[in-house]
Amino acid sequence: MGVTLVPHRLEYAARMFELASAPPVKDALGLRDQSVEDTKAFIRAVIGEERRGESLSRVILDEAGEVVGVTTLMHFSGERNRCHLGTWIGHEYWGLGYNSESKQAILSIAFNDLHVEWVFLGARQTNVRSQRAQAKLPYITLHVHGQFPEELEALERREKTACVLHAVRRGDFVRYMEEPRECR
Repeated sequence: MGVTLVPHRLEYAARMFELASAPPVKDALGLRDQSVEDTKAFIRAVIGEERRGESLSRVILDEAGEVVGVTTLMHFSGERNRCHLGTWIGHEYWGLGYNSESKQAILSIAFNDLHVEWVFLGARQTNVRSQRAQAKLPYITLHVHGQFPEELEALERREKTACVLHAVRRGDFVRYMEEPRECR
């Protein structure tokens, strides 16, 4: 398996809409009913946010070049010392490793290219599947709400519900990536 992260393009709108409209994804993301035109508006907004340096979002493509989801670094703070990571994967691709592989790819960008120190990963308390997927990441620190209460509070304000907060520290990720493959 291998994923490729690419910038958003309007040509991806129909497939993104199809994947995000599936009830398991739509419910997990808390999305309202949308259309392909709404998805195009989302893509335009993402492109604008990137131009302003507010986020970095990528479409996740599988080895055949098919759209499988989206991963985004957002809510940069502390002179880009911190940000949040959000990822969604189309339901038909769940359990196939795309989530962890895309997170590793976007975290490489966050830490190596953008020089972020902390990347926060949150999930609604009701989204147990997302919490389990995050817990599998070998470089993550779970339940950091006590260390970063302001980050949890901001996440819960955005999500309008109770959440959990985890984080990846640059040093932990870099150490993991430097380990020989056979040690992983």
